[in-house]
Amino acid sequence: MKTAGIDKLGLGLYILLCLFAIANIYSVEPNSGQKQLMWFGISLFVGIIIFIMRAKFFENLSALFYVLGVLLLVGLFPFGSEVLGQKNWYKFGPISLQPVEFVKLAITLMLANFVSGPDFNIKKTKSLRTALLIIGVPAVLVLAIPDVGSLLVFLAFVIALYREGLSGWFFGVLFIIALIFLLSLGIDPIYVIIPILVISAAVLFLNSRRIHWNVISILSIAIGIIAMCGLSYGAPKILEKMPKHQRERIEVLYKGEKAFRDTSGYNLLYSKTAIGSGGFFGKGYREGSVTQGKFVPEQSTDYIFCTVGEEWGFFGSMMLVLVYCLFIGRIYYLAERQKSTFNRVFGYCFASILLMHFAINLGMVLGLFPTVGIPLPFFSYGGSSLLAFSIMTFIFFKLNYADKNSLV
Repeated sequence: MKTAGIDKLGLGLYILLCLFAIANIYSVEPNSGQKQLMWFGISLFVGIIIFIMRAKFFENLSALFYVLGVLLLVGLFPFGSEVLGQKNWYKFGPISLQPVEFVKLAITLMLANFVSGPDFNIKKTKSLRTALLIIGVPAVLVLAIPDVGSLLVFLAFVIALYREGLSGWFFGVLFIIALIFLLSLGIDPIYVIIPILVISAAVLFLNSRRIHWNVISILSIAIGIIAMCGLSYGAPKILEKMPKHQRERIEVLYKGEKAFRDTSGYNLLYSKTAIGSGGFFGKGYREGSVTQGKFVPEQSTDYIFCTVGEEWGFFGSMMLVLVYCLFIGRIYYLAERQKSTFNRVFGYCFASILLMHFAINLGMVLGLFPTVGIPLPFFSYGGSSLLAFSIMTFIFFKLNYADKNSLV
């Protein structure tokens, strides 16, 4: 095989992340670190197989992978095992499999295949509806599990569609909905509804000459304003209906982790303590008193970053963040240079999935986002997560390799 076209920088960053992750997992749980090393070896073996295969294999069988992914999600309801209130695992003796991690790959392949088709046009309702349906079917199943964290990651596919021409208004609407919902949880909804009415009136007044006033436009505007006010009024009601642990995870953002130090704020309190105690250069490898004392639950999985913060300090944490930014940026850069639409969309989906996982996990560990159970890619302990992200990594680098050696 020619070495030209193999992205050595990207592969180097991938290996660096995995090896540093194994070292940190081993620091807090030696047995888990050894298992993660085994999964890394399996991932490399699968990666070699992927590089041997034809690049078109993944495009041609994307529909099959998608159907299998959906069936795996459906199968969780009768056959799945419940962990921490979520029925999102298959257990085969000592081996556990979390199918939602592989479903992200299946959606990525299917969406890339559909968008690269000759009839796709994001400006046409039919194309947009089909693309959102590809994302929506697994999303509904994930919501039913329920796995809210993975559902949030599905926004990554919308980022890829934006690159292909999806209107920025789509993100604007999502941002407004999220902002209204979150503000209404922290303050009296009336203080959110009044600005909504004032801003809406100002916007309509300033754009009155541009609006084609008729029954449909007036009705649409009225429905939009009523929906925003209704969302603000209903947000606290929705919060009250949530399970106690989920409700407290959101309330931690407003009341602080100390108000829930014995329940949902416990993880965050000790996570911040571990990270803050690391100082600039950290306490040293396997010298973290908080992490070595097992004070942080899930510290080898969702909260692995607190181990980095305590043992490697601010400097080590920033180096890790830099490596992630370089790796994600590299994927975006290579995706933009692809001659094939399928390759480009796959790359954008993959990079955006990494970005969502990275941002949500760090926000969760630092108290900027509710605890939702999102692993740090390549870094959190878990065979399913590492294998799924590794497969996506090697598929993209294989597509990039084929693209660079293509005569077209």
